[in-house]
Amino acid sequence: MTRALLLSFSPHGKAAQTFRLARALLHEQAPHAEVTERDYGGRALPPLSREYANALTTPGGLSGPATALSEQLIVELEACDLLMICTPVHNFAVPAALKGWIDHVVRIHRSFTVNPQFEKVGLLKDRPTFVLVSSASSRKNREPDFLTPYLQTILGTVGIHSVEFAYLGAMVRGEAAVQRSLEQAHEQLSGAFYRQAGGQVPISSGA
Repeated sequence: MTRALLLSFSPHGKAAQTFRLARALLHEQAPHAEVTERDYGGRALPPLSREYANALTTPGGLSGPATALSEQLIVELEACDLLMICTPVHNFAVPAALKGWIDHVVRIHRSFTVNPQFEKVGLLKDRPTFVLVSSASSRKNREPDFLTPYLQTILGTVGIHSVEFAYLGAMVRGEAAVQRSLEQAHEQLSGAFYRQAGGQVPISSGA
């Protein structure tokens, strides 16, 4: 059975348009999937603590309580076959809620390591990953975008390279504009699900 991890980093939580679209796509494309839903926009994760920082440089510290939450989040990520991230754009980049999740999940000697050439190498297996990005602006490619390259890099750092981005713009420009964005993203992501499955069968058929 496909195990999907659906994460929301919007202040609107599970009421966010991106989250509702992601949930609908999972229902359509992977109806038999076991889905874990997390709302980190409404209930942000705590920031990394001084104890966490000390644990990274203390022998045996990585197995202690300071990294317990980090370990929990990494294990949850490892367990999924399909990852869906729903996030807004805040000031051209990722929101603080998503950055907090990243800080817990991207951990040396656990989700990535460093090779003799001092390059970071991911320790997690690749998996189909879909990032649904909402924005008030409809000016895609006309404004700075630090979110896309950053997320591509950070996910690649832990070993996740099969990433598809869908952008829902003009989300504050009225119902008609929102509906157009949702329809375009739905069409794009439905095709992406098909491609990720090898162009032959839906992801859910692997159950």
